Amino acid sequence: METFAYEPQGVCARRFVITVDDNHIKDIEIVGGCPGNLLGISQLLRGMDMDEVIQKFSGVHCGRKPTSCPDQIAAALQAYKSQA
Repeated sequence: METFAYEPQGVCARRFVITVDDNHIKDIEIVGGCPGNLLGISQLLRGMDMDEVIQKFSGVHCGRKPTSCPDQIAAALQAYKSQA
């Protein structure tokens, strides 16, 4: 099991702390952002395969912003996978 931190860009959330084990998300703590939405997202992500999350969340926009918290979660997981 490994925990890593990621600082998202272009969104209200300030930090993600993600624990992964065998390509699955065990836990994700999201600091900042929209509390209710991000708490719900973090609960849904527990136990999910990282590749599935990347596929579903990549490219999701928030209004007119070119990114979103889900898109930045996908970016965090991609960054983790590329350095692992």
